[in-house]
Amino acid sequence: MPRPRRPLLTRDRIVETALALIDADGLGALSTRRLAAALGVQGPSLYNHFATKDEILDAVADTVTVAVDTSGFASRDWLTALRDWAWSYRRALTAHPNIVPYLAQGPGRRPAALAMADAVYGGLVRAGWPPARATHIGAALRYFVAGSALGSFARGFVEDPELYAAHYPHLRQAHRLAEHQQSVDEGAFALGLDALLHGLAAEYTRTVETVESARPNG
Repeated sequence: MPRPRRPLLTRDRIVETALALIDADGLGALSTRRLAAALGVQGPSLYNHFATKDEILDAVADTVTVAVDTSGFASRDWLTALRDWAWSYRRALTAHPNIVPYLAQGPGRRPAALAMADAVYGGLVRAGWPPARATHIGAALRYFVAGSALGSFARGFVEDPELYAAHYPHLRQAHRLAEHQQSVDEGAFALGLDALLHGLAAEYTRTVETVESARPNG
């Protein structure tokens, strides 16, 4: 009786399986040996597709990043585009929080990450932001989004009312935060994003629009 055929080993299968392992057990749990075992192949087979483990991680990271929508920078005003991008970016990262520390190192040579940075920076510069300020804005939003995706604020509090009642009177309702995790975490992100964008809008009025209006016509 012939052996059942194994699925063909492809880059996409390797990346998909690596991401599943990272999602399940964390970034540190990924090794080429464990990945090969999950795929049902020998370790050296992976090197027909990726030269190093870091190349696998780059491909996994880009798979997450490619889901981020940056189309607004080509079709909407810069403020709306920033808001839409930030929410899309957060959704992509919170779906795979264990890969966030690797993504936070920067785009490196990853195509999807560089395309995202290019879209954000280009959209801001086209809107009139000076190049240095456009860089600062992109970095600030990335810090904010990545930080929010690293973990849940609400789930950081244990569900033990006695702990808080005995020693932390101002936190007497903290044991209930975990059961409202989505509304707490998303509400905090929305508030912070609104504050950031409000400040940027004021800065834009003070600097970019003021400079534009001061230029002589013609």
